[in-house]
Amino acid sequence: MRLTPDPRCSGGLAPLYLARAADALASTTATYAIPLLVLLTTGSTALTGIAFLLEWTPRLAAFTFAGSLADRFGAGHVFRYTNFVRATMVALAAGLLTVLPGAGTATTTVVLAFGAVSGLLAEVSFVAVETLAAEAGRHLGDQAHRVQAAQTGIDQGAVLVGPLLGGVLLLAGPSVLLAVVALLAMTAAAATPGDSVPADAQHAPSSLLTGWRTLRRTPALAWLIGGLAASNLASGVLQAAAPITVIHRFGYSTASVGAVWSAAAVASLLTVIAARKAIDRWSVWPVGAVAAAVSTLACFGVALAPGFAAYTAAVAVLMAAEGALTVVLRTLRARLIPATAFGSTLAVTIIVVLLPLPVAGALVAVVPASGLPHLLLACAAGQGVVLTACFRGLRRHRAACEPPPSRVLAAHRREPVQPVDAP
Repeated sequence: MRLTPDPRCSGGLAPLYLARAADALASTTATYAIPLLVLLTTGSTALTGIAFLLEWTPRLAAFTFAGSLADRFGAGHVFRYTNFVRATMVALAAGLLTVLPGAGTATTTVVLAFGAVSGLLAEVSFVAVETLAAEAGRHLGDQAHRVQAAQTGIDQGAVLVGPLLGGVLLLAGPSVLLAVVALLAMTAAAATPGDSVPADAQHAPSSLLTGWRTLRRTPALAWLIGGLAASNLASGVLQAAAPITVIHRFGYSTASVGAVWSAAAVASLLTVIAARKAIDRWSVWPVGAVAAAVSTLACFGVALAPGFAAYTAAVAVLMAAEGALTVVLRTLRARLIPATAFGSTLAVTIIVVLLPLPVAGALVAVVPASGLPHLLLACAAGQGVVLTACFRGLRRHRAACEPPPSRVLAAHRREPVQPVDAP
């Protein structure tokens, strides 16, 4: 007997990827363009900083309820309606900016409000589409990493294209920028694949407390999130210290800072593509271990780099390893979080993983410029210790991390389906 392939497999994943790409590009374009828009309309660097703060504060607040919405009402419904609301809100803002003067209190208020609401909706849609990706991955069994590699590649591509697109569109005017963001949001809403909601989902407990309890009851997931947090601390310190290092230590311009991150983003994107093929051949564990080791060694290289060229190369290698590690860890996270509370647990894990970023900023703020290499060395050493413990802990719970039998994929390949307990 042959099974019918699930429509979400193979070509059926195209709507998910299209929705993710449109959503990610809308989010990154708005994220990078809003501070520029504030600066152009007000000429105030202080208001530009406030715009960044108003954009990111609601993003963090969104995680307190985004997961519960996805669990209760279905990730597809939440993603679709979030993007529809975003498109409507952006279109309204574009209309207001068309009739309002180019500068003034009213224009500034519209831009700041748009940034705050856009940031909140971006994170709600992110949690929802991550839940959709995990659901699609469950139907691919040991090939689920392909979905996570595609999702990570889409995110990296959006980070590359978004700032450039935002800058180009602003040359044509704020209304043109907002119109394109609205079009991207509508595309994401229209392409959203459907999902099913269990009959008792609206009555099941779903909150940050539910997610925290699930995290505590899943040791492998706790090890995984600990490794991600340590890696984020090292990356956060690197990102916060990069302008100081490039400009004050090596004597290069601000444009060189952007060149460093552009090279790193390209390296990361290419590695994400390679990671998928590597996992196909060697499985998730060896690829994860190699990526963790390379990431740690590259972090040491960044701290000890004698010149700008070596620093740029080390940053590129580090971010490339982080790209591969992201695919591995997101694949395992999708396997470990139970489907019944995926959204709420995902929200908790994102909060825990993001917490090291403000800590990194505080560390860079209190450490003098001459001490930043030593800070990076300490972060590299800590990252190495934690990631080693992380993978050892995951191996102790390896059974929980293994994918379910890929029954749908076997049917799609026209292979005989083995019983679940087959050797």
